[in-house]
Amino acid sequence: MPKPGTLLIAGCAALLLCGSALAGKTKNVILVISDGVRWQEVFTGADPTLMNDKEGGSWTPIPELKAKYWNDDPKARRKLLFPFLWGTVAANGQIFGNQKEGSVARVTNPMWFSYPGYNEMSSGVADPKINSNEFGPNPNVTVFEWLNSTPALKGQVEIFGTWQTFADIFNVKRSHLPMRAGPTLVDATDQSPRGQLLTELYQTTTRLELADPFDSFLHVSLRDHLKTHHPRVLFVGYGDTDTWQHVGRYDAFLETAHSFDGFVADLWKQVQSIPQYKGTTTLIISTDHGRGGGLVEWKEHGVEEKGSNNIWIAVIGPDTPALGERHTVGEVTQSQIAATIAALVGEDFKAFKPAAAPSLLEALKAPAAAH
Repeated sequence: MPKPGTLLIAGCAALLLCGSALAGKTKNVILVISDGVRWQEVFTGADPTLMNDKEGGSWTPIPELKAKYWNDDPKARRKLLFPFLWGTVAANGQIFGNQKEGSVARVTNPMWFSYPGYNEMSSGVADPKINSNEFGPNPNVTVFEWLNSTPALKGQVEIFGTWQTFADIFNVKRSHLPMRAGPTLVDATDQSPRGQLLTELYQTTTRLELADPFDSFLHVSLRDHLKTHHPRVLFVGYGDTDTWQHVGRYDAFLETAHSFDGFVADLWKQVQSIPQYKGTTTLIISTDHGRGGGLVEWKEHGVEEKGSNNIWIAVIGPDTPALGERHTVGEVTQSQIAATIAALVGEDFKAFKPAAAPSLLEALKAPAAAH
């Protein structure tokens, strides 16, 4: 974030084409983003050229780091880093973005950093005017704002995240979306012993980015919130993975990426324990941008770092065929996420915003080509 520059488809009979609504089992959608996670780590695990104290800037003893995250087999290695993503999501859903296997997922905005990415995925259209993370309130209506204005979903859409800029990205002053992000993530009005402890920990923790809390605060706050609140559409944005890469600590990035995977696993487990969500919830997992490759460029992203436009998208839910890791398929884009979220809950975002990219429903139902 500090460097400029957090889908589904199926049964054929249930699908209405042209990006319109999906009459399936999905009643709830959760979009989870981990900021700035490269497709390379997602599909091949820890990068051997960065597991050192020179290029990787690691403080963790390398033997200890390798004991946790290294295996000569890339498929085994990626599962060490992301056990839930590969053991549950890919096994029972789908994942796009392994360019080595003919699957390309990319952003369409020309900036290749955070604010433009979050705008693209949530509004369905890349906006070249958004050229800074300090752009200010988003002039574009996001799918979350729009869904919250519909009769079926009004008051049932919520935003959680670590980055305080989400308040601008989702334009809370205009959208009035319920949001807990950045300094408002921890509920300071919660006077329970647990609430007071979270507030004290937040206030006394030295943060790496201004008022932005660490991912652990987000996960605990979200988990507690979902015990009593059950929004039908939810955005969750984690940020530690991006922060530690900018700092140049590859060991810390690996740890936070692994923790993120664990947070999502715990979220999915909680969702399946709540009657309103069990068997009727689709989970979409992705990132806002990629980043550069090589021994130095991995720390940054933006148009100067080649490859920062490459991302990945994963999905699991009751309407998603278990096609696993997709191979030799058509290109998918970040801009398609918005219409996909709407279609899954029975709404047509393109009818509201014709310029928005079509949903991913067709891509998700398509069988893999022979390879």
